[in-house]
Amino acid sequence: MLKIGPVPVDPPLILAPMAGVTDRDFRLIVRRIGGVGVVSMEFVSSRALVGGHRQATDVMVFSEEERPLAIQIYGSDADTMAEAARIVEEVGADICDINMGCPANKVLKGCAGAALMGDPRLAEEIVRRCREVVSIPLTVKFRLGLDSRNENFVELGRICEANGADAVALHGRTAKQMFGGSADWSKVAELKEAVSIPVFGNGDVREADDAVRMLAETGCDGVMIGRGATRNPWIFRQVEARLSGGRIEEPTLEDRRELILGHFRMVAEREASRFALHKLRKFTGWYTHGLPHGRRLRQRINQLPDVDSFLAAVEEFFEELAIRQAA
Repeated sequence: MLKIGPVPVDPPLILAPMAGVTDRDFRLIVRRIGGVGVVSMEFVSSRALVGGHRQATDVMVFSEEERPLAIQIYGSDADTMAEAARIVEEVGADICDINMGCPANKVLKGCAGAALMGDPRLAEEIVRRCREVVSIPLTVKFRLGLDSRNENFVELGRICEANGADAVALHGRTAKQMFGGSADWSKVAELKEAVSIPVFGNGDVREADDAVRMLAETGCDGVMIGRGATRNPWIFRQVEARLSGGRIEEPTLEDRRELILGHFRMVAEREASRFALHKLRKFTGWYTHGLPHGRRLRQRINQLPDVDSFLAAVEEFFEELAIRQAA
């Protein structure tokens, strides 16, 4: 069984941290479907966390059902990152993850996320300082480099290992690529050859067979799945089935209905109305991908004024689909 430090990752699959996506509701949905080894919280600003900002402390809430759980922090000041890592351990996370891969401009402008790949000395100081203050497993997620001319992922992987990181995750794109083009899985294999700690591959895992192929082609220890899980939260269970030689079961229409409405009701209970509507529209775009007449629902919900009418529209959508299916 794969472990990150003493924490088992069984199966060797991780839900990637995604801002605005991997909140408690979505993490619970993925965990309850099954097949995921570790779920990750959406990343948290170290500065906001240490400063006690409500927006940061509010997202730190999780339940025992989610374990093992990783909390990812980002920032550019080593002392602040170390203090944030200490808070992560204090609140009870199983793993503290350092973000050195986010390509978003607002993160890069603060010299955090993937920008740290352009400053290996600072990256090293951050990993070292965080390792000094926490006893839980420490991991680092990064990309190939800032751009194709500055791919230093092997150097950073070795820095992480030398300074006590328990595992690393590599997204097979540069920061400049954002999410365009294709992830280069060969670089995951290259990193796996260069370090002895566990390596998780990330990027372009959209179907269960993609994860199996990544494991086979790269020799990586595990797979981190992000955007593929937004369209198909069942992907982890499907990968687990494939790895064990079982048959992949596609979710039924009723499975989708229960998941979507269950998730949306959780969101409606926790979020203020205008924030709930924004989140529901975003997830509807993902959840209805590939469903018959999904576009019609996506167009309709953009005109709806409140959560109740939104939920009613989703109920009606699935009722109509069920009638068509039965005809």
